Amino acid sequence: MAEHRTMQRGALLDAARSLLSEGGTEALTFPALAERTGLARSSVYEYFRSRAAVVEELCAVDFPVWAAEVEFAMAGADTPEDKVAAYVRKQLELVGDRRHRAVVAISAGELDDGAREKIRAAHGGLVAMVVDALAQLGMTEPRLGAMLLQGVVDAAVRRIELGAAEDPDGIAEAAVALALHGVTGPRP
Repeated sequence: MAEHRTMQRGALLDAARSLLSEGGTEALTFPALAERTGLARSSVYEYFRSRAAVVEELCAVDFPVWAAEVEFAMAGADTPEDKVAAYVRKQLELVGDRRHRAVVAISAGELDDGAREKIRAAHGGLVAMVVDALAQLGMTEPRLGAMLLQGVVDAAVRRIELGAAEDPDGIAEAAVALALHGVTGPRP
């Protein structure tokens, strides 16, 4: 019985990922979850008390996977510059992944305070990964710099998600250049 419940919970989370990546938070409704999974709407409520509860669980399950991929990419980089570049590139590379797209959709959604706090904490963990590299590059306030850098990444994610005219690789390279060289570009 427990295994069956775990499978149904997994199916609900997978359906939630699809709904979020296809239509954003508005698409994540209990009737839609029930339809996608073949469960009765009342059964969906047995697993989750609200949309916010679905979102919280998605964050708890998916964000660590996403963050681990970013951390792994950074671990493979030798210099602080390469670590910053890996931090930016890996997040942008993951934009097409449904888990990432669900987290992006969630971030923009109207959620209760508990869900919002969990997302903030998860983002804080992601931002913390790049603080050391920024400190090694001589940034006097690396924590602030990391938060601002994540803002650049988030803007690039939105640009890719919107299907901007620029190629996603071009957006990624522009974000890396901005991260490493600011608005003045590399110095000769």
